[in-house]
This record gives sequence, C-alpha cells and structure tokens, in this order.
Amino acid sequence: MTSEDLDVDRYLSRIGLVGPVEPSLEALGSVHTCHLLSVPFENLTVHSGGRVSLDIRRLYEKIINRRRGGFCFENNGLFSWLLVKLGFQVTLLSGQVKNYITGRYGPPFDHLILMVNLEGRRWLCDVGFGAPGFSVPLSLETSGLQQQGHRVYRIRKDINMHFLEWQQEENKGADGDWREIYKFTLEPRCREDFTEMCQYHQNSPSSFFFCKSISTILKPGGRLSYIGHRLITTTFPIGTEMATTTTRELKEDEIPGVLAEEFGIVLDSPLIPKDETITPPPVMY
Repeated sequence: MTSEDLDVDRYLSRIGLVGPVEPSLEALGSVHTCHLLSVPFENLTVHSGGRVSLDIRRLYEKIINRRRGGFCFENNGLFSWLLVKLGFQVTLLSGQVKNYITGRYGPPFDHLILMVNLEGRRWLCDVGFGAPGFSVPLSLETSGLQQQGHRVYRIRKDINMHFLEWQQEENKGADGDWREIYKFTLEPRCREDFTEMCQYHQNSPSSFFFCKSISTILKPGGRLSYIGHRLITTTFPIGTEMATTTTRELKEDEIPGVLAEEFGIVLDSPLIPKDETITPPPVMY
C-alpha cells in the first residue's frame, strides 16, 4: 500500500461520517465521538501471533480496510493522520498512565495522546484509551469541570504537568472523589518516540496489554468489553440511576463469533484468550 491508497473519505465512511469535513470544533467533536463508536480499543494482534506496527500505511490497512481496532499507539496514531488531512493543527503528546496496582505513573511515552490547536484554543483528543476515556475533546484552557453526560472530567495543571482526572461513573461536582487517569506535558513529540513503549506493551508481564486479551467499544448509552473469557456490558446511568454491569462467561469456541458480531473483528490467526495476573512494575515515577 502506498500513501496514495490512504483515502480520507474511506476513513470517514469507516466511522460513519460523510465528507467533506471542514476544520471546526463541531467537526472535531463529531469525528472524535464517531471514531470511538466505530473503532474498538483492542490488543488482539498481540494475542493472535502478530506484531503491532506504528507505520501509518499498515495502521490504515488494519483499522480502515480490515475494520479492526488497536491500542493507543494505533488508534491515536491513525486518528492524528486523519485530523491533519482534514486541516486540523495536531501535536502528538506523551502521556504517563496512573498504574492501579502501584498507584504510581508509567514512564514517558506510555500513552500517545493528541492536542489540537483550533482558532487559538487547545483541545485534548484521545480515541485510544478505553473505558475511562472521554467521548468529545476536552479543553486545555480550563482547570474547571468538564461534564460529558453522566461523567465529569477536569484537567489539573501543576507547573508544566497536566493531570487528567475523572469521577468514574459518578458526577459529584468539584468536591467529588477525583481519580487521576494519566498525566502529560504539552511538549511536541513524534511517532517514532513511542516505538520502545509500543514494544514494551507487547512483551512485558507488567503490561496490561501483554497479560490480557481485550476489546472494548463505546456504545450509545454504554460500553461493551471483552476480556479473556468474559463479555462485559456496562449501561451508563440515566438521571439518578447508577451504572449497571453484567458479565457473560464465554466458552473458547464462542469468542470468535462474539468478536465478529459485537466488535466487527475477524482475526487472521487464532486468538489465544488471556487474562493473567499483571506483574507489578518497578516503582520509578
């Protein structure tokens, strides 16, 4: 595949949009949300005998032509290409994810995120994080609450470091229980900077992506997630209701059909389902 084979309209069709799309805040929100509703966050290449590549042509072939998904380096990597082609000013940023085992942060380049500068304002975009992720871009111009449906986020700044925080599925306002998701600076990065961490997440027993086979996708009103031998359905709260979660145990021969029917994923090689305990990483950050 050559660069001429990468077609913007085909990408837009993959996420359920019809071009042309002009660079505006409304358009940025639309492509961001539609991407999350259409492209799974998944690492199944790692668990079916393949290797993840950061090459844009290979990402396009996988996500657009083969209708797969990917983890952050793939989804946000290809999404950045789309935004640039649509006329947006995009900067790649390095994120460090809060580790729920150690309570500390991962190393630099642990997570690939995007900043879009539009009409003098900066927006955080991320279509490659999974369940805690936000559905529309977040403003980098405020540290105040940013509500998205039943969820609320904020971006707290401490000197040059920014901290993305949320209240999970509860919105209790400024005095609620804030939990950190990841931290990042606004220093521009390039795709090659993430190569080492992309390899790490495919090989390390301290990486969630190595230890567990996963796929998750945003749905209107909820989220659907596959992990190992489980299919988890989350329904977002409405009004004063709480979020509900149901889990279905899957037999191994059921998994390919579930992936195809629920996530649109058809693998080239047999999947080895995995849901192993993660080895705590060294506490360094």
